[in-house]
Amino acid sequence: MLKNKNLKNLITYGFGQGFNLITPLLVVPYIVSICGEEGYGKIGVGMALAFFIMVFVDYGSEIVGVKQVAIHRENHSELERIFATTYLAKLFLLLVMLALSAILFCFIPYFSEEKTLFFFSLVMVIGQYINPTWFLQGIENFKWITILTILSKVIYLAGVFLFINKAEDYVYSNLIWGIGMIAAYGITWIYIVFHHSFSFSNVKKSEVVNMIKDNFSIFFSQIFVSLQMYSPIVLISFFGGNTMAGQYKIIDQIIVIFKTYILLFFNFVYPRVCYLLEKSTEEALRFWKLYNGLNLLFITVSMSMIMLFSVEIVSYFNPKEITTISNLLKLAAIIPIVQGISIPLKQLVLGANKQREYVKVTMIITIISLLIIGVVTPIYNVLGVLLALIATEIITSFIFFKTIKKSLFLRTS
Repeated sequence: MLKNKNLKNLITYGFGQGFNLITPLLVVPYIVSICGEEGYGKIGVGMALAFFIMVFVDYGSEIVGVKQVAIHRENHSELERIFATTYLAKLFLLLVMLALSAILFCFIPYFSEEKTLFFFSLVMVIGQYINPTWFLQGIENFKWITILTILSKVIYLAGVFLFINKAEDYVYSNLIWGIGMIAAYGITWIYIVFHHSFSFSNVKKSEVVNMIKDNFSIFFSQIFVSLQMYSPIVLISFFGGNTMAGQYKIIDQIIVIFKTYILLFFNFVYPRVCYLLEKSTEEALRFWKLYNGLNLLFITVSMSMIMLFSVEIVSYFNPKEITTISNLLKLAAIIPIVQGISIPLKQLVLGANKQREYVKVTMIITIISLLIIGVVTPIYNVLGVLLALIATEIITSFIFFKTIKKSLFLRTS
């Protein structure tokens, strides 16, 4: 019965996330044809900044919140406390980040040149604040995750084709994305509150403060993860210009489909891994090996196909430098394969309550990665960034495995 439920959840979740991943493939060629590689590069920088700011608003809820909800899913009063406390803490963080971002965009020359785009990108941050996916993941309600995912992307698709008609309209792309998020997540948030009869009236200020204190270490580690994910395009734009950033964004848009898929697969498996580790390490590892092993096989086959048909894939996006971008794409295809190893190991590190070790590893690896990217980007441009990212994932995988080898693998062998 449990296996049938897991399969049903996987199919439901997979359908929604498949739609989520395919959506950019429908709009990117159109955006590039209208706004050019330079305009698309600017959109990518604005999106990267928004995603980085989101980390401050999420404040580790996508990890700690999911785990807490998964463990206490049968305790209504505890679920209400987790839900209400998390959103009140995130509201405070949202207001702080919006104020700081406004100062940054107005007074720092690099950002003020495109402040309209960057301010519109903040709508995505507001949408992410509302986003209740972390709660739905914890209770494994993948039906509603699929509904809100599809709805937000349908709104984005319609908005792009309706409102982006000339080169200057690139400033509206991230705004449209954010509006889709607010509409879909808002409906789902209201559904959760009424369906579970949640109230915010019983939350104490001390609980909000304690949550911010308790989640700080995980949040701090996520800052470094996000820097590693979103800083490359900003650095490329700064050193090489927006056209080169646009070329990188095209490569990243292809690879990010699978990088995002891996993260979404993490979100699907992680609550169950946490739940099973509380009951039986052996059962948890059996589940972990089965799902992540099959997933790694799928990713490897998919990346091999991308390497084989790189020219045809790049041509679909209408860029000028097809040969250069296709060669870089072949190298970039290695990144998801390595992530197919590092991210499942991250599940075990976090599920085994080794948050402190996770934070240390993440901080060290990210600092090393950013230093390498900062040095090689002015010299080797996109090539240097890709090599740095591959090396970082390999080192991360090795350290994560060493972290949980004794406590999990050797214990069950």
